[in-house]
Amino acid sequence: MRFFVIANLTKISHLCIIKSVHMHIGIAGNIGAGKTTLTTLLAHHYGWTPKFESVTYNPYLEDYYKDIKRWSFALEMYFLQQRLHDIMEIRRSKDVIIQDRTLFEGVHIFVANNYAQGNLSERDYNTYMDTYNVMMEVVKEPDLMIYLRSSIPHLVAQIQKRGRDYEQTISIEYLAGLNERYEKWIAGYKGNLIEIDADQLDFLNRPEDFAVITDKIDAELYGLF
Repeated sequence: MRFFVIANLTKISHLCIIKSVHMHIGIAGNIGAGKTTLTTLLAHHYGWTPKFESVTYNPYLEDYYKDIKRWSFALEMYFLQQRLHDIMEIRRSKDVIIQDRTLFEGVHIFVANNYAQGNLSERDYNTYMDTYNVMMEVVKEPDLMIYLRSSIPHLVAQIQKRGRDYEQTISIEYLAGLNERYEKWIAGYKGNLIEIDADQLDFLNRPEDFAVITDKIDAELYGLF
C-alpha cells in the first residue's frame, strides 16, 4: 500500500512537471489514422493546448481532390505557410502544445508523394523545397513525435465513417503511396518517437486502449527530465 501511494505521488509530480514545462508534441499519421481524435483526447487528459491542422479553412482543398495535378503546388504552399505560422505560435507559447500533423509530414510525405506521382513539376518542387530549407533554419523537431500506424482498410473505413465529401474521392493507390512514405520517414526519424498501432486500438471508445497510449507517453516523457 505504501509503495502504491509513493508510486502515484511520483506519477502526479511528473505530470505536474510535464504540464508546466513548454514542449511541442506532434501527432503524425496518414489521412484517417485518428490524429485529430487522439490530439483532442491527449489535450484533455494532460491539460495540454491542442493545435489542429487547418483543414476547414484551406481554400484549395476541395479543388485539390477534384484535380490533384492542377492544384498541388497551391495547396502545398498554403499548408507550408500555415504550418510556419503554427511553428511560430508554438515557439512563443509557454504551454505544452500537442499538434495534429507537423510541418515535416507535409514535406516528406505529401509533397514528396505528389512530386513522385508527377503532380508537381520539377520547377514547382524545387521552389517549394527552397522555401522549406529556408524555414528549417529556424525550425526544429518536436520534443516528442507520436506516429499512428494504420493499414489501408482501416484508413478507408475511418475516412468513410467521418464522411467528408472531398475525401471520398481519395483512391486506395494514393493512400498506399502515402503509407509507404510514412514508413520510410519514420524508419529514419531521429527525434523522440512513440509508434502506435492504430488498427489494434479503439482509443476513442475504450479507456483501456487509451491507457496503452498514455502509459507509453508517460514513460517517454519522464525520460526527458
